Amino acid sequence: MNLQNLKKLFAGKRCKKIFVKRLSPNDNSKNQVYLGGSFEILNILPVQNITSEAAGDWKRERFKATISFSWLGDEGQTFPAPQSQLILYPKYPEVRFSGFLNKCDNPPSDLMTQRLDGRFLFLGVSDSNMVLGYVAGPDSELARELNEHKTDNEKGVFRIIELSESSSNKSLLLSELYRIHQLDWIDAKRLDSSGKILPCDSSNCGGYTLEAELGIKPNGFSEPDFLGWEVKQFGVKNFKNLDNAVITLMTPEPTHGIYASEGAAAFLHKYGYADKTGREDRINFGGIHKAGIINPSTNLVLHLIGFDPTIGKIKNAGGSISLIDQKGREAASWSFASVLQHWNRKHNQACYVPSISEKNGARKYKYGDNLILGTGTDFQIFLHEMAIGHIYYDPGIKMENVSSNPKVKKRSQFRIKSRFLDQLYKMNERVSSSQYKSF
Repeated sequence: MNLQNLKKLFAGKRCKKIFVKRLSPNDNSKNQVYLGGSFEILNILPVQNITSEAAGDWKRERFKATISFSWLGDEGQTFPAPQSQLILYPKYPEVRFSGFLNKCDNPPSDLMTQRLDGRFLFLGVSDSNMVLGYVAGPDSELARELNEHKTDNEKGVFRIIELSESSSNKSLLLSELYRIHQLDWIDAKRLDSSGKILPCDSSNCGGYTLEAELGIKPNGFSEPDFLGWEVKQFGVKNFKNLDNAVITLMTPEPTHGIYASEGAAAFLHKYGYADKTGREDRINFGGIHKAGIINPSTNLVLHLIGFDPTIGKIKNAGGSISLIDQKGREAASWSFASVLQHWNRKHNQACYVPSISEKNGARKYKYGDNLILGTGTDFQIFLHEMAIGHIYYDPGIKMENVSSNPKVKKRSQFRIKSRFLDQLYKMNERVSSSQYKSF
């Protein structure tokens, strides 16, 4: 096996990149394989489920994330390792890879059970979110090539080998956004799950209309929208000032608390309030909830339970973002495990697109040329920005026809002002899509 043939194997499995790590003697099945000192690995490897595990005898507090992992054979065969998982230790933080030999029909045990220096681990992600692995010994042709081959393209502990023009995905996205900018006013619309265009007439149609133009169909997966990029629209009054807009980052439903255990209707009866504009037979639950500050309409306070803002680290893997009432009860909460899975994978590369709306008559939108790009994030950065008040909970939950035929609309929103985006990502850009009009 040489590097050229290995590239063909990974490319044949529809991988766009190979992530390469030189293994230390401690990187083995007993000690687990070290994958980095932050949760950034979740930006690379798709996980299926994240759970938290409390500290116990001989165990440190941690998150466990299952992944769909298989070893690659020299002829392109795949050998599933069904017990593969990532172990995330928040207090350090660090991430390790374990279970990759268990119950696998043809694992590379000779290389992964030993304390050998100079081995190389190769990882790729297929377009079906299967993680594929290959390992080479220190005396192999692959190891010789990699020791001689230097690259400036690195991410964390990995060297990156590009297999396709994935770097051009940014250009393709911006070219598409320039095309949409050139359309000027666009009638509000949305796509259904089959790709059929439907009319749209609500306050959040700006995002639906942009997604429809990009051909993005709605789905329930925590995956980026377009060519590996999360695309988010935000409303502005004009395209010259982009720093005072409010951006909805994500809309996850609570996983615990009264909201989850008793339902949204019971939650609204306990913590909602009569519509402030006088609409009868309606209960609302809204308003900005920032960490540590009581909301005067709901009398709830947002707490980050298990996160230490002074050091910017999670202290308790079983922690949560929680709304607590004046009696100390948990009204609604989002476990760290549930938000962690969504945030890192979906927001690793994000493009924020300004829009102006026209509401006189049929609803229309136009999209700006100047865009905000953010790349590289981490869930603990998200929590830090929430702890200092830059990210906040701003729901739009309501119940209509309360006394006769109650109808509940759920919308839990975590939002941020656009001027704080540069603190949420490790790399930030302001770009004009017109630079990519001929791409």
